[in-house]
Amino acid sequence: MKLYFHPISGHAHRAQLFLSLIGADVDIVTVDLAKGEHKSAEYLAKNRFGQVPLLEDDGEFIADSNAIMVYAAKKFGRTDWLPADPIGGARVQRWLSVAAGQIAFGPGAARLVTIFKAGFNPEEVIARAHAILTVIEAELEGRDWIAADHPTIADVALYSYIARAPEGNVDLSSYANVNNWLGRIEALPGFVEFGKTAVGLNA
Repeated sequence: MKLYFHPISGHAHRAQLFLSLIGADVDIVTVDLAKGEHKSAEYLAKNRFGQVPLLEDDGEFIADSNAIMVYAAKKFGRTDWLPADPIGGARVQRWLSVAAGQIAFGPGAARLVTIFKAGFNPEEVIARAHAILTVIEAELEGRDWIAADHPTIADVALYSYIARAPEGNVDLSSYANVNNWLGRIEALPGFVEFGKTAVGLNA
């Protein structure tokens, strides 16, 4: 297995983190985004979207971080991380959708403003970040994990951009449940850190 990756991408970290947590044997291939390697003809032949991460396995190419986690969980039979029962699977899928929606366009977008000067309205994306963090804070009241009584790919999907939300000027200090949850993920065997960037509140 090969994971095409970039260290600043929270989506790439999400895939890398899950593969590490389950002990998958995978080679990490860094794609130089600054040089446009993700837009080369060779890379686009593997992933027409020209994005990282991308997983290569047995001649198949799986794009999208959430899809990569689903693929790996199913390939290795990890029903602890992706429940096979209808209600357990639905609870996880709900949060994968949040990761692709409110997280990407909240804390993820706020971070793009400070790191890449993306053209989002900073106040708007920071407000979006706090709106979804408020929901997650309430969801974690009295529980350790977001979708089950143990960690699942839902937790991994949410982790990276929330952990680095301060880089987008999103203050996490008032979210005690969220911070405790971040700590629990970071204490899991096989955890790999998402690289830090000295921008936003981390400047």
